Amino acid sequence: MRGVPGPDAFAADSIEIVHLPLWMWQIVVTGAVIVALALLAPRVIRRPTTGSLRWWALGSVVVNAGIAVTGATVRVTSSGLGCSEWPRCTPESFVPVGTEHAALNAAIEFGNRMLTFLVLAVGIIVFLATLRLRPRRRDLLVLATLIPLGVLGQGVVGGITVWSGLHPASVATHFLLSTFVVIGTVAYYVRCREPRGVLRLTVSPPVRRLATALLPVGFALLAAGTVVTGTGPHGGDAEAPRFGLDLVLVTRVHAVLAWLTVLGAVAVAALVRKGAAPRTVRVQAWLLLAALLAQGALGYTQYALGLPEGLVVLHVLGAMVVWIALLRLYFATAERVAPTGVEGERAATAQAAGR
Repeated sequence: MRGVPGPDAFAADSIEIVHLPLWMWQIVVTGAVIVALALLAPRVIRRPTTGSLRWWALGSVVVNAGIAVTGATVRVTSSGLGCSEWPRCTPESFVPVGTEHAALNAAIEFGNRMLTFLVLAVGIIVFLATLRLRPRRRDLLVLATLIPLGVLGQGVVGGITVWSGLHPASVATHFLLSTFVVIGTVAYYVRCREPRGVLRLTVSPPVRRLATALLPVGFALLAAGTVVTGTGPHGGDAEAPRFGLDLVLVTRVHAVLAWLTVLGAVAVAALVRKGAAPRTVRVQAWLLLAALLAQGALGYTQYALGLPEGLVVLHVLGAMVVWIALLRLYFATAERVAPTGVEGERAATAQAAGR
């Protein structure tokens, strides 16, 4: 901004950097990052390997989890309607010009929309590289197809959320869809490390069943968190509707599910410590338990302090970390191994036919 900020310093269209509006810089920076990715992409697309794809898969996990966190930033700063239309930002423009909201709010929402293109770019690069992978991996191709489709679906749900005036049900769906996309990204990352083959347990059946049961419990924990969000004060806009539920009650339900998840994680950690589980499983079990305890401490702290904005964003980040840890534990309890003998010959024949 130029000069001394006056009373309208944060009115729409007032933020400028080097004589250019902030939204233009957001477009330029996003475009530059996408161009950089495009310059890096040909190498992995021309001669893709599962080793090179693993790094892009890891990036896909990060950006898809990260955009859920930036979405929380939009919400706690009351910037959800900084762009009041979709796919346009305003009825007349795709950029935040002439909005009825403060320029900072418009910039935050518009910046989050720009990040969607970055997330989509990573998904498309992974898809194109997987398409050219030889021998062809149908399992990876299915996941690589679903991920960018999920990102596009996120955009549509985001539009519905804006059209609904930030109804908490739409906001919750927007977040929970991110968790489904993250399932695909984590699964892709794990499968890149494994051959095409048969599934073999790395732990005892009870541990596998417990790790599997933790996934719906963990998802219920995330869903309950969205209900708390939809009932609490951070709706994304001062006029956003709320669920109208008892905040204390829904918070207690959320806490019960959190403790249930912690107990499950403790049980897994104890079982794998006693058994002959691989080191990877033991590490993932302890990482999950550590993430849950840190997230729980953060949750109780933010509740005691009256839900300060910064801690709310950190809590959403913690939620995504816990979800990824749950998925990593689940995938660690089994692995695919290349079949041998007759099964190996059949698998090789089927793999060659799928090229």
